[in-house]
Amino acid sequence: MKQEEKIDYLISYLISENKTYHDLFIPSSINERKQLLRALMNVRPPKPISKKFIEIQDSYLQQNLQESVITSLHDLHEIQPDIFLWQGDITKLRVDAIVNAGNDALLGCFAPCHGCIDNVIHTYAGVQLRLACNTIMQRQGTPEPVGQAKITHAFNLPSKYVLHTVGPLISSVPTNKDCELLASCYRSCIELADTKDLKSIAFCCISTGEFHFPNKLAAKIAIRTVQQYKTETHSKIKVIFNVFKEIDNEIYTELLG
Repeated sequence: MKQEEKIDYLISYLISENKTYHDLFIPSSINERKQLLRALMNVRPPKPISKKFIEIQDSYLQQNLQESVITSLHDLHEIQPDIFLWQGDITKLRVDAIVNAGNDALLGCFAPCHGCIDNVIHTYAGVQLRLACNTIMQRQGTPEPVGQAKITHAFNLPSKYVLHTVGPLISSVPTNKDCELLASCYRSCIELADTKDLKSIAFCCISTGEFHFPNKLAAKIAIRTVQQYKTETHSKIKVIFNVFKEIDNEIYTELLG
């Protein structure tokens, strides 16, 4: 089955699940159909799905991945002992675990084609990631507390696992408690990765962007927390600070020397 045929099958399946979509306009452009597929996957609630859909979706996402430029740990330059800085798309990074900054529902972003990291990670992992997160949240029975971490497989991403954490949401100026909670996000993730015997972890810029934590203060907390953890525990886990925006790259470059 060609990629275009896979896209058409996946769109048709998702439309058939919801009668409100039955009159949905299907664009002729392949790029527009890709966007429609992403939107339909983004809004889909966590519910059972057919084995055939998963097989075709996985084939589609894996072929897209094969056609992408993937960065591995050995491609990166160590900026401090066991610490790396990399600017790029975290869904194209091959490490043991990447960190996703989510909300307390922990089910991914439901806004169609939104640009947040939560949306991007769930999009390219596939619908299984939301299903796995839903299993965790149904078992937990309460929203995910700020500053903790959960782990799932990464499914169609080049990493092996995704660590999910909820950072503090800032409405004005971060309080001491906000700073402590952000530090807890980094500490919880790296501790969880170590308990799973993972060798590398890539952190996104938790709580910046949509959650409005000031970029430079967030970076200082991230670096300090990781350094303190490694000093205290003598952990040999490789830590990658992944940045997407140029402003964050400049901040981390300055702070890491």
